[in-house]
Amino acid sequence: MIRCIVILLFLLPLATVAQRVTGRVINIRQEPLIGATIYWLGAASGTRTNKDGSFELKPPRQLPAKLVASYVEYQPDTLTISKLSDTTIIFQLQEKQDLSEVIIESQRSGIILSDLSPIKVEQITQTELRKSACCDLAGCFETQTTVQPQTTNVVTNAKELRILGLSGVYNQILLDGFPVIQGLTYTYGISSVPGTTVSNIYVAKGANSVLQGFESISGQINVETKEPDNTDRLLLNSYINSFGEKHLNSNYAIKKNKWSNLTAFHMVQPAGKIDRDQDNFLDLPLLTRYLLMNKWKYGNEKSWGWHSRVGIRLLQERRIGGQTAFDPVTDKGSTSIYGQAVSIQQPEIWTKTGYRFNDKHSVTGFFSSFFQQQRSYFGTVRYLARQANAYLNLQYELNYLEHQLKTGVSFRYLRLNEDIDFTDQFIGRTYDGNYRRYEKIPGVFAENTLRLAQEKITWIVGIRGDHHNQFGFQVTPRSLIKYDITPSTIVRANIGTGWRTVNLFSENIGLLVSSRDILFAEALLPERALNMGINITKKFQSASQKLSGHVSVDFYRTSFQNQIFPDYDSDPTKAIIKNFTGKSISNGLQTELLLHMWNTLELKTGYNFLDVFRITQSGKQLLPFNPRQKLLTTISYRPTGRPLQADANIHWYGKQRLPDTKSNPVNYQRPDFSNPYTVVNFQLTYGIKNLEVYSGVENVFDFRQRQPIISWQDPFSPFFDTSSVWGPTRGREIYIGIRFKLKEKTVP
Repeated sequence: MIRCIVILLFLLPLATVAQRVTGRVINIRQEPLIGATIYWLGAASGTRTNKDGSFELKPPRQLPAKLVASYVEYQPDTLTISKLSDTTIIFQLQEKQDLSEVIIESQRSGIILSDLSPIKVEQITQTELRKSACCDLAGCFETQTTVQPQTTNVVTNAKELRILGLSGVYNQILLDGFPVIQGLTYTYGISSVPGTTVSNIYVAKGANSVLQGFESISGQINVETKEPDNTDRLLLNSYINSFGEKHLNSNYAIKKNKWSNLTAFHMVQPAGKIDRDQDNFLDLPLLTRYLLMNKWKYGNEKSWGWHSRVGIRLLQERRIGGQTAFDPVTDKGSTSIYGQAVSIQQPEIWTKTGYRFNDKHSVTGFFSSFFQQQRSYFGTVRYLARQANAYLNLQYELNYLEHQLKTGVSFRYLRLNEDIDFTDQFIGRTYDGNYRRYEKIPGVFAENTLRLAQEKITWIVGIRGDHHNQFGFQVTPRSLIKYDITPSTIVRANIGTGWRTVNLFSENIGLLVSSRDILFAEALLPERALNMGINITKKFQSASQKLSGHVSVDFYRTSFQNQIFPDYDSDPTKAIIKNFTGKSISNGLQTELLLHMWNTLELKTGYNFLDVFRITQSGKQLLPFNPRQKLLTTISYRPTGRPLQADANIHWYGKQRLPDTKSNPVNYQRPDFSNPYTVVNFQLTYGIKNLEVYSGVENVFDFRQRQPIISWQDPFSPFFDTSSVWGPTRGREIYIGIRFKLKEKTVP
């Protein structure tokens, strides 16, 4: 299969066709209008603008001709095109007004599915993010079917984001296009991105572009932070929940000529000590976090000439969990009181700078670097780690005929030092020591996008080659295709490979938390997989425009050639680490229906079926902590002319396989499967001019997995295990928050 993909790269047709017409659609505030319709007057079909308001389409057979741009709640505009040129066409649409000069505003859709991208990308906008508290990135997916947040350490509340039922390590998480969440930052990295700095989240399943690297296997999540020149001038947000945890956020943006700047501050203060289970363990950790972000922007990457973005983030965080009597000052490493303490310091910097020569040629350079130092105690395990990362990517873009070619070079550097030792030498564990990882990975890549059959077919073919200093040269080919059956019915398919090296402890933090001994059966090789998928999306709109929406069906299959997954079943007191080169498969089916009704009501329902398994000597073995079935329904109601919005989401999770504990003492055994359960969340938002008050309840009916920690009575026994978490553990959470916003204002 891989060989066939490589052959296709060299069979890519280089058809020469007519010149294309390019342009942008904006409003009077210079903001891009996403999804605006562009068509030649009298033609049967047209195109839509993408996320920056740009478009391109073929010219008609005869000129002059009239080109029309239209957008909901805006006055359409028509331009007469007499001849072709390299000049970019600009449509500036005016908002509709009634006889009293009252501007009719339309709310941006919460979920946008692009008709232009060959990859099915779900764009989660700020409209969607406001439907829940979204204190950090892990909480931004409460209304989504594709991404599933999963707890990896219940004591410190570490989380990961899963796609297609696979561990979060198999989907690539980018921050403004940069891979800053990897290695040591994987454990708590997604919690360090405050929701108030997020502008859009782009979620794609399966094989994706090769431009950002080779690691994406199950999907990609690109988090786009707010642009300094396209956000509120001032945002203040405060939040408190019923556990006493407090959040404070402030954003301040300033613009002057081509320069703009955004400064953001985020602070979290810890909750009270709560133990509803009466197991002597805190139901949620005591979290203290300070984060400062500064983002500069110069110019626009779609305009000719220079453009640049520079971002700086400084993070300091502390998490304390464990038994209620634990004191992190006096009880670290104690064998009488169990506790966990994590301290993180992380500075990072990134820049994206480029030069656009004209509409056909441009060069862009990406650079990022971060350093993280982490000091952790997990009971009697002391874990000290330091990581330095650097990433460089230089791209050249050429737009010619029906093609868009991107090619370039990249370089990755990683140095990770992990020191593990035990404060109690009589606990029967043997994996203490100094672990060192050093990676240098130079790479080259090329990706070509081709449009055929009057833009009904879009085909992306990409390939990259990377040389790992330890594992040698690796090739990653990928291909994606989109076919527009009709302007509202689109079929997409993709296929490609991915590979990654393993950071065992940071990616499996539960290994350090439990009393299991860790045994390395052999040297670990890179994980490799082939992913293929198909998607069909149908958009619809009634003649009266009172009903619109889409129906989507996906199926993706991931086949691993090598996978590293700790074996918890062979011996409940040990985790055996080795390469698995047998059959390991993930099949994921997802269906979704979205309805917008009467401009006041939105209803979305999605269903996921996951079949994630291995074939071993004993037969088919389901991987643990994956609900085979999941159902999500979300409802949003916003009455016309009233500053009130109500949002609710209902999650139903099917049963999940749990690790085998049959060899434990009877009182430390758990069932083979969890019970199905339902979680309901609800939020009300009320806005007056620049002020919004929001209040909600997460887990309305207070469902809890009670006493999730095995051997909580004796946390220093060989059977102590915190990994058997399959549902909510802290129960109902009530919260209230206030947002204050001042709209953007240009500084003269």
